[in-house]
Amino acid sequence: MSENTGIVYTLYNECQDCYKCVRRCPVKSIRIQDGHACVIAEKCIECGRCVAHCPSQAKRVRNDLEKVRQLINSGKKVYVSLAPSWRASFSCTRRQMITTLKKLGFFGISETALGAQEVSIETARLLNQMEKGLMISSACPVIVKYIRLYKPELAQYIVPIASPALTHAQLLKKAFGDDIAVVFIGPCIAKKEEADTHQELINFALTFEELKLWLKESDTAVATGDCYGEDFVPTYAYEGNLYPMDGGMNETIKQVGVNDNVHLCQVCSLEAFDLAVNSFSQENLKNPIFIEALACAGGCMHGPCIATTSSDVNNISRVLSHVKYRNSVPKVSDVVVSQEYHPMPVAQKTYSMDEIQEALHRIGKYLPEDELNCAGCGYQTCKDMAKALLDGNAEPSMCVSYMRKIAAKKASAMLKSIPSAMVLLDKNLNILEANEAFIKMFTDTEQNNYLSDPQKLVGTNIQQFFEAQKVFSAVLSSGDEIHKENYKYNNSIYDLHIFPVEQNISIGVIITNITNTSKSREIVAQKAKEVIDKNISTVQQIACLLGEHMVQTETILNTIASEYNQDEE
Repeated sequence: MSENTGIVYTLYNECQDCYKCVRRCPVKSIRIQDGHACVIAEKCIECGRCVAHCPSQAKRVRNDLEKVRQLINSGKKVYVSLAPSWRASFSCTRRQMITTLKKLGFFGISETALGAQEVSIETARLLNQMEKGLMISSACPVIVKYIRLYKPELAQYIVPIASPALTHAQLLKKAFGDDIAVVFIGPCIAKKEEADTHQELINFALTFEELKLWLKESDTAVATGDCYGEDFVPTYAYEGNLYPMDGGMNETIKQVGVNDNVHLCQVCSLEAFDLAVNSFSQENLKNPIFIEALACAGGCMHGPCIATTSSDVNNISRVLSHVKYRNSVPKVSDVVVSQEYHPMPVAQKTYSMDEIQEALHRIGKYLPEDELNCAGCGYQTCKDMAKALLDGNAEPSMCVSYMRKIAAKKASAMLKSIPSAMVLLDKNLNILEANEAFIKMFTDTEQNNYLSDPQKLVGTNIQQFFEAQKVFSAVLSSGDEIHKENYKYNNSIYDLHIFPVEQNISIGVIITNITNTSKSREIVAQKAKEVIDKNISTVQQIACLLGEHMVQTETILNTIASEYNQDEE
C-alpha cells in the first residue's frame, strides 16, 4: 500500500513508525496517521531528505521511466539534458556516456552546463546594473520553492530568469526545433516538479538512480572503449560544469565579469540559507549582493539521488578535471528564459494559548517543567508538537516522554493487580522492582515498612527472600522462558514462570504459591486411589468367580460330549 499523490510518497507497509522523516524534514511537510508518515504534497519542497534518511526506505520518489520509454517509442527525437554532476555517478568518459544513453534510444545528448553558462551571463548583466540590493540565484528549484512557500517576502529578490535546466531546454529547441522532446537527467528530485510545471520546455526529469535502474532492467552495460564519433550536441560546455559545486556559479559569474562593488557569496543547505537571510533588511545594504543558494550541503554533488558511494574528494576531482575555461566569455547571453517568481505562502493556522495548552495536556504537559523540548517527536519544541496536533499532522503517541509515562503507569497498575508475586531482577539477581504480592509473600510485613516504601527493596538480592539461582541464571544467559512447576522451597510449593526482559541484562519472575492447592490435590488423589483399589479388588473377585464358573462349565460339557459319542458307537 502506498500514498502516491506527489513526487515524494510513502510505502505504508514499509513505514516503521520511527518519525525520522519528521525530524529530517526542514519544513515539516509530514503527516502522521495511525503511526504511518505521509508526505503533504502541497507543503513539500522536494529536498529529498526524507528519502535519503528513511531507515526502511519507505519514502520513495515518483518513477517516470515508463513515461520516458513511451516518449522514445512514440518516434519523437528525444534529447537528454545531462547535469554536469554525472561524472560523480558514472566513472566513464563523455563518449562512453553518450553511447550508453543512445543505446537506450535517445537521439542526442547535451550538457545542462550550456544552459548554466547562459544563466551566468545574464545574471552578471543584471548585477552590473544594480547600485545596491539583494539578488538570489534561481538555479536551485528547492531553494526557489522554499522561498515562495516559506519565505515569501524574499521572492522579489530571486533572479527573474529560469533555471539552467529550463534555459538549456530552450537552447536545444532553438538549435534543433520546437518539435523535439527534452528529458533532464540529474541528481535532483525537485527537477521533476520543474518539468511538470514547464512541459513546454522539459517533458520529463529522471534521476541518476532511475537511469541506473533503467540500465539494469534493460541489461544495458555502460559502454567501454573509445566510442569514436560521439560527442555532446550542439557543442561542448565550458565553465558551466562548475555549477554542481559549492561556489561554482559564482566562479562562472566572475569569468563573465562583474563590477568591483558587487559582492558574491554562496550558501549551501537550507539551514545556512535561513541564517544568511535571517532578519534581512534591504535598507542596510550598501552594495549589490548576490547569493548563490543551493539546498544541499556541498552543492548538487550531494543531491539526494546522486547514486554514488564515492568520496567527495574523488567526485569533485572527476568533475574539476574536465572543466575547460574559455579565453573570453560573451557579455550577452544567446538564450534567456525570463521568469517571475511570485509568493505562494503556505497557510499557517494560528491558535490561542488556551488551544495550545489543551493540546499540551493531551501529551501530559501540564507544567512548564513538563515541556522537555527533546525533539524526539521530530519537532523542536513541545509547543510546536502541540500545534502539529491541532493541525492534524501529529499524534500523541509521537511524544516519547508521554508514552514512557503511560507505559510506566500501566506497568505499575498491572504489577499491583497481579495476585501472584512479581519481581524484576538485574543480571546480578538484584531486585529492580517488586509488587505488593511479593512483599506480602516473602517479607515480614509487621517488622518492616516495605509496603509503605517498596523502593527499599530495590538493589536487594532475591536470594534473601527466595532461592532459585540456577533457574534464574539459566533464563538470563539463554534468553528462553522457563516454566517451573511444583518448585519446593521452605516447606512450600511454588509455580515459577521466568521470562527474559533483556538477555543477559534483566529477567521477570512470576511466583505463585500452590502449596494449598497441592495438598488438596494430594487428598483427592488419595481418595481416588482408595476407590480405584476397591474397584480393582472387586474386579479381581469377579474375574476369579468367572474363572471358576468357566472351569465347571467346561467339565460338564466335556462329560456330555463323551457320553454322546459312546451312544453313537
